[in-house]
Amino acid sequence: MNRPGYVTLPILTVLFAIGYVYYTTVFVVIESWFGLSTAAGLANAVAFTVVAVVCVVTYGMAVLKDPGRVPVSFAPDVEDQENAVHEIKRKGGNLRYCQKCSHYKPPRAHHCRVCKRCVLRMDHHCVWINNCVGHENYKVFLVFLLYAVIACIHAMVLFMGSAAENALKDQQPSGDSSRTSVIICGVLLFPLMLALIILLGWHIYLIFQNKTTIEYHEGVRAMWLAEKEGSIYRHPYDLGVYENLVSVLGPNILCWICPMQKDIGSGLRFRTSYDIPLSTQP
Repeated sequence: MNRPGYVTLPILTVLFAIGYVYYTTVFVVIESWFGLSTAAGLANAVAFTVVAVVCVVTYGMAVLKDPGRVPVSFAPDVEDQENAVHEIKRKGGNLRYCQKCSHYKPPRAHHCRVCKRCVLRMDHHCVWINNCVGHENYKVFLVFLLYAVIACIHAMVLFMGSAAENALKDQQPSGDSSRTSVIICGVLLFPLMLALIILLGWHIYLIFQNKTTIEYHEGVRAMWLAEKEGSIYRHPYDLGVYENLVSVLGPNILCWICPMQKDIGSGLRFRTSYDIPLSTQP
């Protein structure tokens, strides 16, 4: 079993894909269309390079950053009047306790069978980073997706523009190897861009509701049970769109697209829609 943070084949595949798309975009497409010595070519190359570097850096942070460990000393305080929500087991109604880790689970924490430990505000285990996506690295994972989508769209626009230019001039990219590289990169780029856009859209949807992927699937079951009993289910951590964004991305709007994160809490306790004062509820 691969340990989180270790370099694996999927990680090498991602790094190779980034490098291949970067090389083909800058040194084949931009060079053949504009020329790297021109203002347009240099501007596109610099812009694409900056976004590619941010992608690599944020990807590395998502791989290496611990998603959030449960402190050994953690114990839920059932007498805490300010904490209106104590998550319990589906069966038995007892406080959530991890038998494998031998400690109580904080709200929104789950045990990962791959990482073999509990993760704070666990979203999912991602094979492409060989790590869990949790409280401590969720934002950097999201920022990586954002810049990866921007890079893919930029590259696709350049590919399509170059192809249209060559078609108008009834020309082909110079050299068989260059043409083959462009075709292979284009075939790789389109499904990659589509998958990343869908994944980014999915996580934006989750953030708007302050849900994790696990909580979304649990919520589907909870809604079904609530409808069966004639009641209405509401996700307890949904504070309204703006507060939901702040709880994940931080209070400083200018830093929302930066990988740095501050003031997002310890991951042991989260505000809920039941918290007081009532004026803060959506």
